[in-house]
Amino acid sequence: MRSFLESRRFERVFVVIILINAITIGCETSSFIMENVGGVLHVVDRIVVTVFVLELAARLHAYRGAFFRDPWNWFDTVVVAVALVPASGPASVLRVLRILRALRLISSVSSMRKVVAALLAAIPGMASTIGLLALIMYVSAVLATELFGEIAPEHFGELPASLFTLFQVMTGEAWPEIAADVMAVAPWAWIFFVVYILIATFVVLNLFIAVVVNAMDDQNTSAEEQRTEDQLGAVVDELARLHAKIDALQGTPRADEEARLN
Repeated sequence: MRSFLESRRFERVFVVIILINAITIGCETSSFIMENVGGVLHVVDRIVVTVFVLELAARLHAYRGAFFRDPWNWFDTVVVAVALVPASGPASVLRVLRILRALRLISSVSSMRKVVAALLAAIPGMASTIGLLALIMYVSAVLATELFGEIAPEHFGELPASLFTLFQVMTGEAWPEIAADVMAVAPWAWIFFVVYILIATFVVLNLFIAVVVNAMDDQNTSAEEQRTEDQLGAVVDELARLHAKIDALQGTPRADEEARLN
């Protein structure tokens, strides 16, 4: 059972089932499609849920206690549990979360699991980068409120408004219009916007990318080391097996000779 669940063929079939289910759930948002083939979509949905339950039960049977030590198994269990929520009653609102079944692609495709594992490993490093970005935004927001609060009160009138405006500027959304409104009264304001964008967008945000890439490199390095250790272990086991065979072959003639002499 474990070999079957870990086989490449089963993985491919299960990925196709997840994709079909994601498509059917998306189609259920269309009133036109539901009026014409709504019954078929409901049947497909029930079949897919049944397959998910059977697959989860098979994994629980195959791995036993080890099943609960894998966080991805907990994630799949929650997703399947949401799928079993009845369509009526107080908990019917959870039916909206059925689309989470599409996220089972992450746990079913090993390459996606590696990407998510790398992102999770990057969280400690990202914390300091987020703190740096928050500090830069706070200092810039206080400066912008003091400098441009009377010029553009809709953008920099209060500290919360300044923080939101600077976040918008950092994403590159409509910042030329905001800068133009301020520069109409204070032509030198371009200095503030240029310096802020250079620091917040081109420096700090690139630090996020650097941290994630570094975490992915570490993840790949760990995987390579583990693969190398497994290969070395297999080689050592094979050498031990061959050595045992050689000893057995060398010992057999001596035993026959001793028996003949006796």
